[in-house]
Amino acid sequence: MHIQSVFLFDLDGTLVDSVYQHVLAWMEALDAEGVELSVWRIHRKIGMSGGLFVDQFLRETGLTITPELLQRLRERHAAAYNRIGKMVKPLPGARELLAALDEGGIPWAIATSGRIETAKPNLDALGVDPDKHVVVTRDMVRYAKPDPDLFLTAAEKLGQPIENCVVVGDSIWDMLAARRCRALGVGLLSGGYGQDELERSGAVRVYEDPSDLLKHLDEVGGRR
Repeated sequence: MHIQSVFLFDLDGTLVDSVYQHVLAWMEALDAEGVELSVWRIHRKIGMSGGLFVDQFLRETGLTITPELLQRLRERHAAAYNRIGKMVKPLPGARELLAALDEGGIPWAIATSGRIETAKPNLDALGVDPDKHVVVTRDMVRYAKPDPDLFLTAAEKLGQPIENCVVVGDSIWDMLAARRCRALGVGLLSGGYGQDELERSGAVRVYEDPSDLLKHLDEVGGRR
């Protein structure tokens, strides 16, 4: 019996070239609150839950975490990203990859740690309509990556068992979440993480970007 693969995609750094815009937006938000952090430290945490992201930074800097501060940082980040993010474009091959899956009758969904307020511009750039495709954002689950809730919810909305799903992401947080829900993790280098990091976190295959994945889709069960 043939088991069809189902694809669950991260968004930032996986389908759209937006990781570094998020880094700059977080830096602006943190700077506004007097939190000085190097850009590379911010980049290492992109892809995890925004709340967990902020918790870790504030813990590392010794600042007192309050609900009001968390809310201000989230709002500052969203405002900065929606300004900076206007330049965001799909990664090479992203649209073609999704189109190929559609043509082959292969189910897919997008599951992102971003809230809809920052995900919407990226979805628009990608040409994905949340009313026509399965899109799961941080607003829809209790916990985001590295917890598996986003991917579990996406699989449920597609009516597919999570064990049949291929999670495609650019960060170690995507791969850790995939492992926790028994999905197959496939990494992309387009978000800035290295191949060895992705493989250590559970990626069974690593490709350069969506275009490279499209060329090798059959290697991860994407038969068209």
